[in-house]
Amino acid sequence: MAAAADLGLSGTVRARVESPLAFQVGGRIVRRAVDAGEQVAAGQLLFQLDTHDLEQGVRAAQADLAAAETALSTADADLRRARQLHERNYTSAQAAERFELARREAQTRREAAAARLVQARNALGYARLQAPAAGVLVDVVGEPGQVVGVGQRVAQLAQAGERELEVNFPAGVVPPAEGLALLDGDMSLPLVLRETAGAVEPQGRTLRARYTVQGVRHGLMLGAVLRARFHVEQEADGSLVVPLAALNERGEGPRVWRVREGAVEAVPVEVRGIDGEVAQVRGALAAGDSVVALGTHLLTEGMKVRELAR
Repeated sequence: MAAAADLGLSGTVRARVESPLAFQVGGRIVRRAVDAGEQVAAGQLLFQLDTHDLEQGVRAAQADLAAAETALSTADADLRRARQLHERNYTSAQAAERFELARREAQTRREAAAARLVQARNALGYARLQAPAAGVLVDVVGEPGQVVGVGQRVAQLAQAGERELEVNFPAGVVPPAEGLALLDGDMSLPLVLRETAGAVEPQGRTLRARYTVQGVRHGLMLGAVLRARFHVEQEADGSLVVPLAALNERGEGPRVWRVREGAVEAVPVEVRGIDGEVAQVRGALAAGDSVVALGTHLLTEGMKVRELAR
């Protein structure tokens, strides 16, 4: 049997699209035009590489193309003469075919040289790293004088537009389709589930979900932590609430230390949710059981303890 319950979790405000920015060519940064936290427009210059070697590459490609075009012109002239001589029966058909083949090879070399020139010009253009879209630079790590490789991240752009709340649900809880982001002053914004991670995070045993924030979003600061509330269906299996500090993890899963007859015993539990300073757990516990809430890392099975007077 299942029962409905409200689950409170914390989430981090993220941009719908977060783009790591990097150069498509390697080189030395000579100019950094932005700082972290700046608003940027699409196409705005962010970084500039030293273009000396890239300009030399363009000039070399231009020279190769000029040589290829000259060779093609010579091959065209040779082919015309060979055809004229063949028409007058001064040369064989095989000789004319050799000039035809030479002309095709010259044409191929000319096309390859033209392609290399396009690539060299593109590489020169890639020395200017521009913002692919409007947004906020949440991180800038590139510095003038730094030598960077192809694809090495120099900044992180949070693109303008939708804002999302990234929430980590306890394993075993299915992220609901909707929720509420709780703001100051008893205000709230609706949340709509956009995506759920395909696997549980192995260390924290949590499932990441992304919720699109509906309504007014311009006041949400990227990276801010917001409280969120979700209406979830969970098994009516006697889940209980314990202080968050009562949870103890020693490589064998979460547990709490129950006090019975002045001694402690470890009780394995499953964490169903965390809300502020308390956790919702399921295990071999009963309402009214006493659990240790401080110093759980010092306890061993059967250790004698004394409850502090309230």
